[in-house]
Amino acid sequence: MDAALDSLREEGYAAATARSIAARGGFNAALIFYHFGSVDELFLAGLERSSGARLARYRAAIGGVTDLVEFVRVLRRLYTEDLDAGHISAVQELVAASAFSVTMGSRLAALMEPWFAFSEEFIRQFLEGVPFARHLDVRDLTFGMVSLYTGLETMTRLTGGDPARIVSLFQTAERVARTVGPLLGLTRTTRRFRGEAR
Repeated sequence: MDAALDSLREEGYAAATARSIAARGGFNAALIFYHFGSVDELFLAGLERSSGARLARYRAAIGGVTDLVEFVRVLRRLYTEDLDAGHISAVQELVAASAFSVTMGSRLAALMEPWFAFSEEFIRQFLEGVPFARHLDVRDLTFGMVSLYTGLETMTRLTGGDPARIVSLFQTAERVARTVGPLLGLTRTTRRFRGEAR
């Protein structure tokens, strides 16, 4: 699975064949079909394992965050980890491939469900006790946040591949959070004042 995801990230979906994956991993290509049935199933199994590990990392890092600025900073660190590990690149390659495969698309959508569930759970907890929260549709916020987060890599590639754009975006988000957070009661200080810190 490691060899498959490495091939997917570095060579792209079209070039990541059973032969290239086997050569990278130092094993017989027939083992792919014996254990997984197809190269696509191998990709999906590798992505499922990688996604599960990343989700556990996000839960551990974000779980207790109640401050908007801190939230943006943690997201930036986690996103950088995702980029360095190539996790998002692998996702993007399979998303592109899913345009030609209904099965691939439905399997990828299923792999995203735990991320939507985690994001919705976090947003609900984060907004708990915030007066304006009742006017917000948490499901819409969840969809928007996950879509933006996973789409950043695609837009970066399409606009020249400069990761500095993403860094700049997070820096801007942090500046906005510093201004907006206190006004909306989304800082540690305002939450303590209202007696809502957990």
